[in-house]
Amino acid sequence: MTYLYLALAIAAEVAGTSLLKATGEFTKLVPTAFLVIFYCISFWLMTLALRDLPLGVVYAVWSGLGIVLVAVVGAFVYKEIPDLASLIGMALIISGVVVMHLFSTSIKH
Repeated sequence: MTYLYLALAIAAEVAGTSLLKATGEFTKLVPTAFLVIFYCISFWLMTLALRDLPLGVVYAVWSGLGIVLVAVVGAFVYKEIPDLASLIGMALIISGVVVMHLFSTSIKH
């Protein structure tokens, strides 16, 4: 269940962050309200994941995968195609998350 909470927290964070552009610098009420709702849901779900996982691991996975997924949303929704350096950086982020999960003794499996 812990990883489901973390996955849902990441999804909510990606949804909220993806709305940032649509808020018009927080001048448009509806996207701004949804952004706040998604962030609140995300942080609440992260607290549930923290029941069983260390803070550093939860935050690293949440932020790392969030970065990559927001870039994917940006590419499809806003036509912001990442360049080679961005793709390499995101691959390094993903590999870091994988290394943590495969080799860290602080993660309970």
